[in-house]
Amino acid sequence: MPARARWGRLPLTQRLTLFFTVVAAAVVLGLGVMFLVATGQHFVALDRIALQDKQHLIEEILRNTHSAEDARWRLGEALSYHHGLYARVTDAQGELVFQSQGFAPDTQSAPAGPAMGTKLFGTWEHGGSIYHTLRFEAAPAYSQTALRVLIATDTDHHAQFLRDLRRDLALYVAAAIVVCGLLSWLAARQGLAPLREMRSRAAAVTSQKLTERMPVQAVPVEMADLARELNRMLDRLQEGFQRLTDFSSDLAHELRTPISNLLTQTQVALTAKRDAATYRDILASNAEEFERLARMVSDMLFLAKTERGVDLPHKERFAARQESLALLEFYEAVAEEKRIRFRLEGDGDIEGDRLMFRRALSNLLSNALRHTPEAGTITVCITGTAQSTVVTVENTGPDIDPKMLPRLFDRFYRADPTRAHPDAEGSGLGLAITRAIAQAHDGHVTVTSSHGNTSFALVFPHRATHA
Repeated sequence: MPARARWGRLPLTQRLTLFFTVVAAAVVLGLGVMFLVATGQHFVALDRIALQDKQHLIEEILRNTHSAEDARWRLGEALSYHHGLYARVTDAQGELVFQSQGFAPDTQSAPAGPAMGTKLFGTWEHGGSIYHTLRFEAAPAYSQTALRVLIATDTDHHAQFLRDLRRDLALYVAAAIVVCGLLSWLAARQGLAPLREMRSRAAAVTSQKLTERMPVQAVPVEMADLARELNRMLDRLQEGFQRLTDFSSDLAHELRTPISNLLTQTQVALTAKRDAATYRDILASNAEEFERLARMVSDMLFLAKTERGVDLPHKERFAARQESLALLEFYEAVAEEKRIRFRLEGDGDIEGDRLMFRRALSNLLSNALRHTPEAGTITVCITGTAQSTVVTVENTGPDIDPKMLPRLFDRFYRADPTRAHPDAEGSGLGLAITRAIAQAHDGHVTVTSSHGNTSFALVFPHRATHA
């Protein structure tokens, strides 16, 4: 398995712990290395300063000497009390003038003398020890020829200090990494506690228990948006599940009556021999029930399609008045039987599907014709604005109970459960289809009923087809 895939499968707590531990280790190690380097450089600077001080001392002694013996004696007195400091002075021919006790470098390993008028600072390894050295030339008072001077200081005490420091830092770094790892694990675990709480809430959600919600106020700000979106998702799921449950129950109830009628009529027809006319009447009655079932199934399929949010089949711009006039002419015969008068007012363009609009308006007109008393009036009013076109169907007649208004657009809902109509709208799907058509056009439908007038308003935004 690739390393990236293995890393991706690690729990988030372990990933955060490893990440914080590595970062903390890098920071601590970086600081330790920087401190060791700075300490070593500081010791080198101290040795350089000390050797330069001894250079001035030796130059001062040589300026006041009168002979080589005097120089040897004065240097011995001045340098013998400085522990770890060694000096070697030679003349131009390489003859030894002075050498500190215990300091006997051979000529092969000893640093070469400096050029005239220069001084060199460096490092010299000899006998398992490391020295910082300074080489320079100094002119004695007794001679015109400059002497070559090599002074060295032992760095063993610095090296011992650095070794002890490295050991202590290693122990500290190891302890710091362990502590940082534990604290990182604790911080990651505590930081991800809201996710575990959300997981437990989500695990409690079942088809029988859809009321669980994520704790928005109890989680950090970074997780609050996730919790809110999950709650909205659960709200949609609960609403859809409840709608599906209600639809299944209503569908079973609505299909039970026609199927029961068909079964009863068929069983009665089979109980005795009848003439051909009776069988034709029974088959005709059964055919009507089958047609009603077919229309109901077609309407349910249409609702399912529109509620899935599919695109409109045919988008175009058309005049609402022209389509409304065609429908009014179609229903004119039914209206004349009940002496109902039609009125058409206003005009406006609609952007959407022409056939779906005609079906929605047809449902409203059919519904109005059923509930308008004789000699009543049905008014279709079209109002066009810059933002939308509103088609209102208003009919005279008894008011609808305000408590029933919010449920008029539910599937299979009837304001009067005792009514039964042979058409598909009479089963309670007509207004549900009308609402679905309006929503498919990014619009909506509203209803009001008061003072002997009931009004349904279809709102079609002009931007529906420009999205």
